[in-house]
This record gives sequence, C-alpha cells and structure tokens, in this order.
Amino acid sequence: MPRHAYVTLVTNADFCEGAMALVRSLALTGTAADIVVMHTGGVDDARLAPLAALGAILTPVDLLPTSDAFNERHARSNIHGKNPFTKGRKPAFHTPLDNFAKLRLWEMTGYDRVVFLDADTLVLKNIDRLFGYPEFSAAPNVYESLADFRRLNSGVFVARPSAATFADMLERLDRPDAFWPRTDQTFLQSYFPDWHGLPVFFNMLQYVWFALPELWDWNSISVVHYQYEKPWEAGHPKAERLQPLIDLWHAYRSGEGIPDRASLRNPGS
Repeated sequence: MPRHAYVTLVTNADFCEGAMALVRSLALTGTAADIVVMHTGGVDDARLAPLAALGAILTPVDLLPTSDAFNERHARSNIHGKNPFTKGRKPAFHTPLDNFAKLRLWEMTGYDRVVFLDADTLVLKNIDRLFGYPEFSAAPNVYESLADFRRLNSGVFVARPSAATFADMLERLDRPDAFWPRTDQTFLQSYFPDWHGLPVFFNMLQYVWFALPELWDWNSISVVHYQYEKPWEAGHPKAERLQPLIDLWHAYRSGEGIPDRASLRNPGS
C-alpha cells in the first residue's frame, strides 16, 4: 500500500497551539494516513507531548541552511517593510524566515505522497482523496476578489517527497540576490509554475467569511485556514467579524462542543 502523510510545521509555542486543533481535527476525520508534526526546536517537549497523545508523529527538523545574506533579506523587518501586509495583520510571533522549513517535507521519502497543512488550519471532513492529486497541487489565494485565482496559497498543498527535488529547491532558493516576498508561497509558485489548482474549499481562507460570503458554504468546505490573525490571539482586530470561526477553532482545540456540520450556518443565514 502506498504510504501517505499529513504534515504540518511548528516553529514556536503559538503554532503549537494551532497544531493541537489541526491534529485533533485530522484525527476526527478517520484518516488512516500518518499525521506528522515537523518542529524546529522552538517548543519544549512538554508542549509537544499532547500532540503525540493525539496520534501525531513528532519529527524534529532543522531550519534550512540558507546564507546569512538570504536570512537578512528575509528577516521580518525586510519582508514586512518592502511588501507590507495591507489586508490583515500578521501576529508578532510570525517569523517569515521559518516558513521555508516546510520544504523539509520533500526529504520524507518514506512517503509516496504528503499533504501539507499550515498549523493555522482546521480539517472539517475527510480529505484523503487529496493523496490522489498530482504534485504540485494547491488552492488559489482567494480571499478578497476572484482576481486572486492566479496566485496559489501554500497553506494546503500536495507534494511527492524526493531527495533530488529537495536538493534542487535548495539550489534555486538561495541564489545571489534571490528575494521571495511571500517566502515559501512565492518560491513554490515559481518552482511549480504549472501548479494544479485545487477547489477553494480545500483551503478556505477565513477572510472569505466577510469579504466574499457568497463563496462560503459549510456543506462544501473541507479545510478552514485562519490566515493573518490567529483564533488563539485574544481580542485581535477582526475578532468580532470572525467570531463564529474563532468559536469553531476553540471547540476543536479543547475537544469540547465540536458542532455538527449540519448546525453550522453560512454568513448572512
């Protein structure tokens, strides 16, 4: 039987919080695939242990061996200074350079296919069919207008681990003066220019809730992605507008009061 895995990345204690809800949500779908949490050393063992208790495989990984010049170009001050986020607010614990560590999943050659999920996502129903999609499959970065269909969002994607691919990625990533304004997302779209588009319901960005409510359909949505502000942040700037989604995340985080899909209401209903 082919070996499949869901993979996420934890680089600090905040994203460990996110991973707790994600791993529980995946386990509740009844998937037979492995659930792997890559972690970079930013979280102590006591914080990681509950993830293992939920069935996750904890896999330590190093940050990529990028050059000092590359690291400087992709420091938070440069990423946010040259290309500021104007639609939402990235939390203080967001460290752009860490995002590139998700490329480590291409080293997991014990698996035939992996589905990567950012630690700020929730899986609401079984998505094992994604393992049948080709490399590289991702949903578009739609959250404000339909014009966003031209760009991918790297919060959910399908990949085929390969040592050769990983080595080639490292060579292309850190070329002289290389700058990836949205870090791994910009790099992956450049590396896979003919990426296969997944339906938006496999990576439904939370801002669709208020910006494009006609796209939001609980019956169709498989994955909710809490881009920008995170649901575990107390009183963040868009908390009032996103409260139903925040409540949903907290239910999965605690494992208590997880609503039945039929009870969820679309915006405006």
